Amino acid sequence: MNLHSAREVGADYAAVAALLQIGAEIGADQALDSGRAFGVAELAETTGLPQDGLRNYLHALAAAGLVTAEDGSGLYRASDDYADWRHEVGYLSWALTANSPFLQNARAFLADSASAADTYRRDGRRVAVSSRWIGDRAFYPAVVEQVVAADARHVVDLGAGAAGLLIDLLVQDDRRSGVALDVSAAACAAAREDAARAGVGDRLQVVERSVESLVDDPGPLEGADVIQACFVMHDVLQNEPVFDDVLRTCRKALAPGGVLAVVDAVAYGQEPRERKFSALFTYLHANFMDVGLPTADRWTEKFRSAGFSDVACVSDIMPGGRLFVATK
Repeated sequence: MNLHSAREVGADYAAVAALLQIGAEIGADQALDSGRAFGVAELAETTGLPQDGLRNYLHALAAAGLVTAEDGSGLYRASDDYADWRHEVGYLSWALTANSPFLQNARAFLADSASAADTYRRDGRRVAVSSRWIGDRAFYPAVVEQVVAADARHVVDLGAGAAGLLIDLLVQDDRRSGVALDVSAAACAAAREDAARAGVGDRLQVVERSVESLVDDPGPLEGADVIQACFVMHDVLQNEPVFDDVLRTCRKALAPGGVLAVVDAVAYGQEPRERKFSALFTYLHANFMDVGLPTADRWTEKFRSAGFSDVACVSDIMPGGRLFVATK
C-alpha cells in the first residue's frame, strides 16, 4: 500500500469510527444494527432526540455510504458493508473510546496508578459496545461453533456485557435459554433492553454480579451445557486462588460433558498479524488496569489443574486473543 492509499484508508477508518460512535452514544445503533428499514420518527422515539438533528445525522451516514435511503419512503437501511465497517472500527472504538479515561489521564496513571484507577474509570456500556463490534466478526463465530457443536440448550455467559453474543444464540434456537452475568449495572440494563427488543427476554436471565461471587453462590451456573466467558477471566486471574475456585465451580456446575469456552488475551502476542494490537492491549491492562496477562501455556495449565478432561487452544480468532475449550 502506498502512502497516498494509506492516508485514504486511515481517513476512512477515522470517519466511520466517529460516525458510528455518535450512533452508539445517542442510541441509534440499535436501529442501524437491526438490518431493517427505519425512519426518522422511529429513531426520534427510540433516542428521545429531535427529528431535525437525527435527520442531519442520517444525511451524514448516507453521504458516507453507511446507510441508504429507500426511494420515496423516508426510510433508511444500513448499507450492505455496514457490519464489515462496524467490525473494523471496533478496534478503534475500544482503543480510543472505551479506554479514553486512561488515554486522557495518562500522566496521572504513570505518576500514581492506584490513585488514578480510583478516580478515572471506564464506562461499562462503551466497553460492551466496542467489544461487541469486534466480537461479532472475530471471536463470536468461534464461540457459536462450540455452542452448536455441543447442541447446548442452556448457556451461561460470564462477563456478558450487553449480552450481544448470548442474545444472538437465543435468537438462533428457540429451544435455548441463557443466563447473562455481569458486574456492570449499565451493561445489564442494556442486556435487558436488547433481549426484550429481540423477543428473547423470557428466555434470558440477567444477573448483576461478579464472576468471583459464583464461588459462594454457583446458582446462575447450574445445569449449563456451555459456560462462555469472553475477555473477563483475565481480571479474575489476578487473584489466583479465587480464579482456581471459579474454574472448579464452573466444572462442577456444568452438565455432564459440558464445555467451558473462554476467549481471552495472552501477553504480547508475537504473530505478525497481532503484534501491534496485542502490544496495546497488554500495555493498557498492565499499566492502567493493574492486570497482568498470562501466556497461552499458563491458561491451559490452569484449566487442566481445575480438573477439565481436555483443553484445546485456538489461536486464529483475533489479534492477541485465544479461545480455550475445556471439556468436563
